[in-house]
Amino acid sequence: MSNDIDRFFEMQDEAVSLAFLENKGDELTDVLVAALEDALKILSDEIRPERLH
Repeated sequence: MSNDIDRFFEMQDEAVSLAFLENKGDELTDVLVAALEDALKILSDEIRPERLH
């Protein structure tokens, strides 16, 4: 499993590097903003417990 995770991150790094070389900064920004929004939502859900009605 560790090898799968390592390979996944290697592939991500390669994709990001290629996007920079192809001057696709706007697309990368959109992806990074979406990932950050997802991460913040996950964190806020962990901090604030769900209310049961």
